[in-house]
Amino acid sequence: MDIFVGVDTLFVRANQVKVVMTKFGSLFKTQIHYKFAFPAVQDNSQQQIVIKLRSYVCMSPPGCLREGSTTACCSIKQLKSLEMSLMLSKAVLMRCPSCADNFAHLHCINTCSPNQTTTINVTRTMNITTLGIVKEAVVGYQAYLSTSFADKSFESCKNVRIPATGGYAIATMCGRYGSALCTAQRWYDFQGDSSNGLAPLDIDFRLIPEGVTEGIPDGVVPYAGRALGCNEMTPTGAEVCSCQDCQASCPVVPSPPPPAEPFTIGGVDGYLVLCVIFLCVLILAFLLFVLSTYLLRKEEGKDSEKGKGKGKGMDKNGNNVNERLIEPWEVTCTDKNSLATQEILGFVFQAWGTLIASHPLKVLLASAVVIAVFATGLMHIELTTDPVQLWSAPNSRARMEKDFHDKHFDPFFRTNQLILTAPGRPGHVYDSLLFGKQNFSGIIAKDLILELLELQKKIQNIEFWSNDLNRTASLKDVCFAPLNPSNSSLTDCAVNSLPQYFQNSVDNLNAKVNMTELGVTKEVDWRDHFIYCVNSPLSFKDITDLQLSCMADYGAPVFPFLAVGGYENEGYTTAEALILTFSLNNYPRDNVKFKVALEWEQRFLDIVQEYQKSPGNPFTFAYMAERSLEDEINRTTAEDIPIFMISYAVIFVYIAVALGEYTSFSRILVDSKFLVGLGGILVVGCSVLASMGFYAWIGIPSSLIILQVVPFLVLAVGADNIFIFVLEYQRDARRPGEKREEQIGRVLGNVAPSMLLCSLSESVCFFLGALSTMPAVKSFALYAALAVLMDFVLQMTAFVAVLSLDARRQDGNRCELACCVTVKTTAPSKPSEGFLLPVMRKYYAPVLLHPVTRVIVMVVFIFMFISSIYLMFYVTVGLDQELAMPQGSYMLEYFKYLYAYFEVGVPTYFVTTKGFNFTSVTGMNATCSSVGCDPFSLTQKIQYATEYPDLSYMAIPANSWLDDFIDWLNPGSKCCRLYSVGPNKGKFCPASECEYQKHCVYTPTNGTIKLRKFMAYHTALTTSKEFTAALKIARELAHNITLSMRAIPGTSQDFEVFPYTVTYVFYEQYLTIVSEGLFNISLCLLPTFVVCCLLLGMDLRSGALNLLTIIMITVDTVGVMTLWGIDYNAVALINLVTAVGISVEFVSHMTRSFAMSIQPTHVERAKEATATMGSAVFAGVAMTNLPGIVVLAFAKAQLIQIFFFRLNLVITLLGMAHGLIFLPVLLSYFGESVCVRAWARVNQQISH
Repeated sequence: MDIFVGVDTLFVRANQVKVVMTKFGSLFKTQIHYKFAFPAVQDNSQQQIVIKLRSYVCMSPPGCLREGSTTACCSIKQLKSLEMSLMLSKAVLMRCPSCADNFAHLHCINTCSPNQTTTINVTRTMNITTLGIVKEAVVGYQAYLSTSFADKSFESCKNVRIPATGGYAIATMCGRYGSALCTAQRWYDFQGDSSNGLAPLDIDFRLIPEGVTEGIPDGVVPYAGRALGCNEMTPTGAEVCSCQDCQASCPVVPSPPPPAEPFTIGGVDGYLVLCVIFLCVLILAFLLFVLSTYLLRKEEGKDSEKGKGKGKGMDKNGNNVNERLIEPWEVTCTDKNSLATQEILGFVFQAWGTLIASHPLKVLLASAVVIAVFATGLMHIELTTDPVQLWSAPNSRARMEKDFHDKHFDPFFRTNQLILTAPGRPGHVYDSLLFGKQNFSGIIAKDLILELLELQKKIQNIEFWSNDLNRTASLKDVCFAPLNPSNSSLTDCAVNSLPQYFQNSVDNLNAKVNMTELGVTKEVDWRDHFIYCVNSPLSFKDITDLQLSCMADYGAPVFPFLAVGGYENEGYTTAEALILTFSLNNYPRDNVKFKVALEWEQRFLDIVQEYQKSPGNPFTFAYMAERSLEDEINRTTAEDIPIFMISYAVIFVYIAVALGEYTSFSRILVDSKFLVGLGGILVVGCSVLASMGFYAWIGIPSSLIILQVVPFLVLAVGADNIFIFVLEYQRDARRPGEKREEQIGRVLGNVAPSMLLCSLSESVCFFLGALSTMPAVKSFALYAALAVLMDFVLQMTAFVAVLSLDARRQDGNRCELACCVTVKTTAPSKPSEGFLLPVMRKYYAPVLLHPVTRVIVMVVFIFMFISSIYLMFYVTVGLDQELAMPQGSYMLEYFKYLYAYFEVGVPTYFVTTKGFNFTSVTGMNATCSSVGCDPFSLTQKIQYATEYPDLSYMAIPANSWLDDFIDWLNPGSKCCRLYSVGPNKGKFCPASECEYQKHCVYTPTNGTIKLRKFMAYHTALTTSKEFTAALKIARELAHNITLSMRAIPGTSQDFEVFPYTVTYVFYEQYLTIVSEGLFNISLCLLPTFVVCCLLLGMDLRSGALNLLTIIMITVDTVGVMTLWGIDYNAVALINLVTAVGISVEFVSHMTRSFAMSIQPTHVERAKEATATMGSAVFAGVAMTNLPGIVVLAFAKAQLIQIFFFRLNLVITLLGMAHGLIFLPVLLSYFGESVCVRAWARVNQQISH
């Protein structure tokens, strides 16, 4: 009996009749053909057809068919049948021609070779009757192959990819093993296993090593033809396989450089070494300065004893005095300017204060009118809540790229998601007929999948009345329907979940069938289907007798990382979580469907929250809607408003109590300053309202952070000025014949220059801060600048008027809040200094300015400063998104689940702009990654990046529609995709009727492709650092691609490739926030120096010391941020800008007080400034801020707790420490020694 294997057939020659059975192919058609074949073709025209078909189908493998010969056991129809059978496999494998050649080579040997009997051994046959004729058909045979041929064929195919999935083609052709565990033997076993539902007969492939003869039937010789390597051209001239499909074809690409090593010196942290050296140098220099000063003064003290000097030796604090009387001719021009400046400012403010105090009611009425005019702008206020508009500048690169993508392509869809777990639920071991023993976790259970399906359907069936659409709206109105976007039904909506592997059908989930494999019969059920689908998600039919599709009901595959999570490697059955995702279209905010989407998402949240509370819920899960982030931020802000109100109330109570004089118990209600405190609070509130109203008039939007921070900032600044003014008035004695209004004017003339110095410095500081590119920082700076300026103006007008009215009441001994009630007890004739001033004068200042204390203070603060410089290099940059959520928010649980169970990160698109010819051969080669493409093409470079995920943060290579399109146009592939609608739904559609327009933008006139995008996936990103690094690396990769594509002739030089994903607009700021922060803070520091110098009459030394102290406060604040775990970001930058403003209050008042002092020595002047101005600063700034800050610790929002409570507490404490401890000591050593003190003496000499 002669045995022949024919095309799609196996022939058994019996009585000259050939019986034909369909041959297996994992992607071949399975219908059975019965044909009569003839051993040879005689007609010349048919000979040419045979040669052509044989050449195309079998590619003339060596030893199979002789070139030019038409002798074969295949007819023309059989060759055509083989051609059709190989088409689907070639559609997958032709990306690597040598792989497709090897694949076809084997099946040509088994079907058309005249030498079949030497390589196969028939093991089973059966009789079939057709048209009354009994035919013997082969239903099983053994095929003997040499291991060299089999292994090399497998090696050529194992890395061939399916671009649409990023997976490997071999995964669909190796059954249970997938691509990871597939071997040559397993690959061939799957092809010959009829129980998989694809092979019509059993082929037992026997792989025989070279030289082994044992077990081989007589006359059989294992086929040992030459298999092509994937880096070899085929005999027909096809190109070598692409690098993406064949590692041997890849050019030598150097691995990317590892992350930069930490800066070290001698193996030790380099920054630490430098800071230690700098610290030692500074401390040594200071100690040398102190020692040299001491020796110099000691020498001058000896001269003084001899009558050679005019110094006093030692002052009463034990400090050396090195001062001499200044003669008139020694006073410099700078000193004259200083005195002139102070006299002019004092005169102007005195006259102004007297005028305002004389007409308080008119001033209050005029102030109210002005404020009302400004405040009417609040009717037009625009509150920015969109995070994109808040943190991404319109002209920033990420924002422009987002706008470009959304304009030319569909915006990134809106995600609504649940991540479900079942902790504590026991798993089980399933002994699968096809896949062997598999461990199933507790969450992968049929009852839980059915429960999830029920919940999914409940959500899918959400309906509600929409006023915007004027009809009932449902999911289909807003869902992302990639295959039918224009006329979507519910089943067209993209819903990804595990039940989608069963097309959301309960019947499919419950389906069971007995199946036989290799003589073993077992029941197969949903578990077998699940195992198959997670490894072959693009399959339209599984390999079980269930014959179910793996595709979702909306026509697309559900990749396993979208259905399950919390697994290792590819152990999908051991997943710890189920994932359910609803994708909606992302509409512009002015589109009516945007509101419909928001309403659907709210209904989604309502259902999920209700389900979570239901007692029968078997899941522990987390959830989110696209609107959740913004909702939770807004909800938290509203809930924390009472906290801010309480904070302001505490500050108000403190101010009202602390401003009182309280000379006796009977005069408590007379001496209290409740109304003055209330007036000060109203002045702050009105200044904020005026600022907000003005900017609302001119169209600059506000934000919630402005509502929270600006009032707090202005209150801190305003309270300080109020305390300085009121305390100075209380400590001042009215001169004989001086009216009350004149006294108020004179007091204002004394303190207003200092108030002007601080307010002007802060206002200019914030105006310059508005140069920031971050919208939130820019708007905050503008609002704060004008609010501080308005606060100063109102203090010089309305508050002076309030104090004048209160002084009249107090002079009349009338009680506060009950002005008709008078008290008989008269006020003491001597002004009260209060409690704080005597304590600081008698105890605090002498201790602080003791020689030993001064040295200790300088050393400690130098150490703090250098340590903070070191810590600055290690502050964490970024803002993890969970910090934006309040404690107890459901979003915190979602982020926890997201980081724990998601296996891949966000998708990212590589988008091309216009200026590149995609229709040219070189243009296509520079983009694709198929055979014949440039090894350094766009998609290939992305592929190289995915080989180093730890460095590139790229997990899955670019999904290139062009590779699909090229494969689609391949002559060996006449099918592409399925019809999704219409009468042919579910059937393959020809290339001429399919479109790839979702990834392209065409020129309307001629259909030329202008723009394109390619989708890849990031690795799972969890922290701001990782998100920022991923953006940076993606941009570097895109820039490299851009340069190589610009080098192609005809490419425009403005052509560009850029990466885009939804997170980039939020994390781009962290690429430049350090340099931008330094720039903004530097701009804020500049006016503090300039204004101080100008208002002190060009006193450069005082200005420099003032600036140095503010810099130290800012640097120390960043250092403490590192220690306390406060990240550096835009919110922190706003607070650091605020820190500069508050530091001015702590420092500038003290600096001016020291400069204006006429005490004879540095130490005495520092003591006077510490006692008089230090007490006012302590009471006005420190004690005003601290109670309000402490209240913020009870806020629910983590942002407020971290960036408003912690950071403001740090700023206030450091400002107080530097302003009241370090600055007096610094001035006592390095302060200006002449200035107004000299002029006072000159004036005294002239007057005498």
